[in-house]
Amino acid sequence: MINDQIIKSLQRITEVKEVDLEFSEYPEFGDYTTNVAMVIAKKNGGNPRKLAEEIVSKLLINKSTNQPFDRVEVAGPGFINFWLKKDALVDNLIQIDGAKEKYGTSDLGKGRVWGIEHTSPNPNKAMHLGHLRNNVTGMAIANIAEAVGFKIVRDCIDNNRGIAIAKLMWGYLKFAKKNGDTSADINYWFDHQEEWQTPEDLNLRPDRFVDQFYVKGSEDFETGKPVEEKVRKIVVDWEAEESKTWALWKKVLDYSYIGQEMTLKRLGNIWDKVWHEHEHFKVGKEMVDLGLKKGIFNKLDDGAVVTDLSKYKLSDTIVRKSDGTALYITQDLALTKLKKETFKAEKLFWVIGPEQSLAMQQMFAICEQLGIGKRDEFVHLAYGYMSIKGQGKMSSRHGNVVYIDELLDLAKGKVKKIMDGADFNEKEIEQISEEIGVGAVKYSILKVGRLQNVAFDINESVSVEGNSGPYLQYTVARTNSILSKVALKEASFKDEYNNLNNEELLVLRSLIRFQEVIKLSAETYSPNLLCNYLFDLAQKYNHFYNLCPVLTNPDQQVTNFRLFLTGGVGWVLKNGLRILGIETPEKM
Repeated sequence: MINDQIIKSLQRITEVKEVDLEFSEYPEFGDYTTNVAMVIAKKNGGNPRKLAEEIVSKLLINKSTNQPFDRVEVAGPGFINFWLKKDALVDNLIQIDGAKEKYGTSDLGKGRVWGIEHTSPNPNKAMHLGHLRNNVTGMAIANIAEAVGFKIVRDCIDNNRGIAIAKLMWGYLKFAKKNGDTSADINYWFDHQEEWQTPEDLNLRPDRFVDQFYVKGSEDFETGKPVEEKVRKIVVDWEAEESKTWALWKKVLDYSYIGQEMTLKRLGNIWDKVWHEHEHFKVGKEMVDLGLKKGIFNKLDDGAVVTDLSKYKLSDTIVRKSDGTALYITQDLALTKLKKETFKAEKLFWVIGPEQSLAMQQMFAICEQLGIGKRDEFVHLAYGYMSIKGQGKMSSRHGNVVYIDELLDLAKGKVKKIMDGADFNEKEIEQISEEIGVGAVKYSILKVGRLQNVAFDINESVSVEGNSGPYLQYTVARTNSILSKVALKEASFKDEYNNLNNEELLVLRSLIRFQEVIKLSAETYSPNLLCNYLFDLAQKYNHFYNLCPVLTNPDQQVTNFRLFLTGGVGWVLKNGLRILGIETPEKM
C-alpha cells in the first residue's frame, strides 16, 4: 500500500512508531497529509512548523527513486502534505488489471485466527429485521477481515432450549389441533400427531407456521400462573430428557430450521460451525459447580447461584436458577470454552445487539475468573437498532414484526417495477431484480455506522441515484457495457502519464486507496467506511464518464488508457461490493 510506504519513510526520519497519515479530501492540499511534526512538538517541545520543514528536508534528501511521492510541502502550523507521482497512480491501475478479482486483498492478518459469531436466530420464530442487521453486519465484518488475510471461523449458536422454546411448544400443542381442541395433552399428541396442523395445511412457510404458535404460546403464558407453571414444567421435563417432550421439541424446531434456511440462502449466509445449545448446556452447569468450588460464585438461600463481579465494577447476575435450570449465560460460558479449545483463535467476536452489552461484559469477566481466557480476547460487536421508516417499535413476542423475506420481496418488487419495459427476458428479470433488491437492502444497512440506528426507507434504498446499492451496481454495469463494446488491445499508455486531465486524476487517486480502506474497515470493524469509499469512487467515475469520451476519443492511446481506467473502476467496485456481500449483475 502506497500510504504504508510514506509512513515507513516518516518513521525512519522521525523515529515515531505511530504515524498518522490521512488521505486529503481536497487535491489542492496533496494526496496525503500528516501531523507528525505537531505530535513531536507537543511531546518534546519546539516549533511544529520548523520541525515539519526539517522533516521535509530530510525526506527530499533521502528520497529514493522508488518513493511514490514527488512533491512534499509544509502547510499551516506544521502539517506535511504529499503529492503522489502520476507514475505511481498509473502503476496501481496496471496492478488492478493484473490482479482483477484479487485486487484489494492482503496478508496483513496471515497466520492469525478470529472467530466471529453472527446471526444466531432463536428457532422459535421466523427471522425479522433484527436478525437481518445482525447477518448483514456480521458477514461483512467477517469478509473484510478475511480480505486482509485473517483466517475467519464464522459460527452461530442455536439456542434450541429454554423458556422461549417451551412457549413455542406450548403454543403448538394447545392451538394447532385441527379440530380446535385446546386441551394440550402431550400424551395424546404423541399418539395422534396426525391430528395437528402442518404448514401445508395452512399454506404457510414452515418458519411462519411456527411463528404464529410462538406468539399464541407467549400470549397464553401471560394469562396467569396455571399456564406459566405448565410451560415451565416443559423446560424441566426437557432437561430431564423426557421422551415425549423431546419428540414435540424436535417436531416444532424442524419446521423452524427449514424456513430459516430459506431466508439465510437468499442472504448468502455462511457458517463454518453451528453450535446447538442442547449439546453443551450441561457443561455450563458443571462450570457453575466449578465456580462454586473456587469461590467465584455464591449460592443464595433459595438455591440459585450468583456471580461476584465487584472487582470488575459490574452488577452481578444469576448463573443457575433456584430450580436448577440453566440460563443463556450458563451455556455461553460452556460455549466460549469450547470455542477457545476448537478454533484456537486469538480473538472471539460476538455480533449481538446493544441490549446484550451488560450480559456480554459479565460473561467475559466470568470467563476470565474461570481461566477460560482474558477479557481482551473477547469482543462484543454491537450494532444499532433497525426499523422501517415511519413505523414504531416491533416485538416478535406480540407478532408485530417485519420479516426479512417480506422486506426483500418488497425491494425486489420495487426493482421489477423500475425494470418494466427493459430489454430482458423473464428469467433475467427475476435474477437481476433479486440481486438488486437484496443488494439494496444490504447496502442501506451497511452504509450507516455500525452503532447508529437504521430507519429503512424502501424508495431510497432502490434508487439508482444517490448513495445506494443500485447506484453502485449500475456503475459496475456501465463499466461492463463499455468494455463489452471493444476488444481491448495490449497497448502502452505511458506517454499519457503527463497528459492526464483532472477527472482522470481524481479517479486514479481514489483507486489507490482501496486497500487502505479495507484495512481501516477491518481494524475498526466498520463496513460503512468501505461503503463510503465505493460511493465516492462511483461518483468520481461517473463524473469522469460524463465529461470524458471513452470510446469516441480520436487518440487511440487516450482511448486505451480510459478503457483501462474503466476496467480498474469496475474491478474495485465489484470486489468491494463482493466483500460487503452484494452481488453485481453483469447488466442493468
